[in-house]
Amino acid sequence: MLKVIDLKKKFGQVEVLKGISFEINNGEIGVVLGRSGAGKTTLIRCINGLESFDSGKIVLDDIEIKSSSDMKEVRGQIGMVFQNFNLFPHLSVIENIIESPVRVFGKNKDEAIKEALELLEMVDLLDKKDHYPYQLSGGQQQRVAIARSCALKPKVLCFDEPTSALDKENIQKVEDIIGRCKERGMAILIITHDTVFAEEIADKTLNISDGLLL
Repeated sequence: MLKVIDLKKKFGQVEVLKGISFEINNGEIGVVLGRSGAGKTTLIRCINGLESFDSGKIVLDDIEIKSSSDMKEVRGQIGMVFQNFNLFPHLSVIENIIESPVRVFGKNKDEAIKEALELLEMVDLLDKKDHYPYQLSGGQQQRVAIARSCALKPKVLCFDEPTSALDKENIQKVEDIIGRCKERGMAILIITHDTVFAEEIADKTLNISDGLLL
């Protein structure tokens, strides 16, 4: 379970997050909707440790995170799928997926490859395992990015605008894959401005405006 409790963040004198509180259960999809500048991106960056926050706390199951230093306790437990995918261009698809489990977390390479192949089957890209990112469409790169995040078996999986660069066919594929992640028991947090997508996929919808949940 992911809990966010009274989260606040300033940039200079500008309050970007003004006491945000919500929770998302395991196996639940929470969607944060809001216009550009509402605080969505800052919120998700605070949750995944890319941005510090001034006060409040984040709770992952029974682990309390009150500062950036606390994030070390949950490293790998909060996955992130970025809007621009952030795949390593010099690595093949399967190498992208096993890179962090093997090099950062010390997983056995053969075991990591086996799990990566299973994830590629989940995202319907097993036949692309030896391709490089430049050989894939935007939708395919998005699905590789999801598989890469799932390789760490996170408790929480965050998505930043997952449909922004996709056509209808690929949006449907991403919806299906996010549904499979939900079935694996992950708490899923999605940041988007796409109200149609949010309506179709969300178990819980949170509207943010001017740093506050409405």
